[in-house]
Amino acid sequence: MPNLQGVRRRIKAVKNMRQITKSYKLVSASKLRRAQERVTASRPYARKMQEVLHNLAAATTDFTSPLMEERTGNRTLLVLMTADKGLCGAFNANLIRAVQQYLTDHPNERVELVVVGRKGRDFFRRRNIPIRREYVNVTAKTFGYEVAVEIAQDLLNIYEGAAAEEETVAVRPDRVCLVYAEFRSAISQIVRIEQLLPVGRQAGREAESSAMSAPPDYIYEQPPAEILGRLLPRFIETCIFQALLESVASEHGARMAAMDAASRNAGEVIANLTLAMNRIRQAAITNEIIEVVSGAAAL
Repeated sequence: MPNLQGVRRRIKAVKNMRQITKSYKLVSASKLRRAQERVTASRPYARKMQEVLHNLAAATTDFTSPLMEERTGNRTLLVLMTADKGLCGAFNANLIRAVQQYLTDHPNERVELVVVGRKGRDFFRRRNIPIRREYVNVTAKTFGYEVAVEIAQDLLNIYEGAAAEEETVAVRPDRVCLVYAEFRSAISQIVRIEQLLPVGRQAGREAESSAMSAPPDYIYEQPPAEILGRLLPRFIETCIFQALLESVASEHGARMAAMDAASRNAGEVIANLTLAMNRIRQAAITNEIIEVVSGAAAL
């Protein structure tokens, strides 16, 4: 028969754990609201940036830029955006699994990583995959646009071959892809693998739909080629900033859902342990009554 004191200790431990998961859920719900507001506010700007870039690229067919030239090599740089903390369900595992699936589907490509987040960095550091850059504790706090500017500048330097001095061998990748979680709702996050560089003439999924209509007739103060040359780096920064916002909102949504499920599971465990404790107590009382009756009968 299980020990009554041991069951009581287990109930107390599970109750303490449920308090922790409930507090994590409340914190994540508060952070999710703010992160969702930032994502919702930034999406129209990102879509408009893609639309303007597509229209400019269509109007300047004679414009050439290293950021738009297709390369025929097999070197790929994946920018993986994971969380710095755990306790968010399958959020980090899904992103890491997407990178592993990409490696399986493209065995002939030489893949390197730029990791944003401690979980992705710690996982692939133990694997035989080169990590060109790592950014930790970026999404663990409220960040601004300057973070995206820093990451975008590093990616442009790597893509154009302007490597840092500490790199002994600076090899330019032929393409750069973003791997992040797109926020849909608190319980739905979609893993995306999207090409960032070179920038195509369609400039993203939203630009493909806008290409069906006639492009607007812009009035240019500067030549379109000059505007497009200045707009390309800003477009890279915007894509990275939007991916960071999507990833943070997805992380908080996944953590809130995971902590809610953990709290409900803890409640079920407490109910089962309480039922077991009551049965043990009832059995102990029954045994005591039997002993008393047996003693009285013996007298």
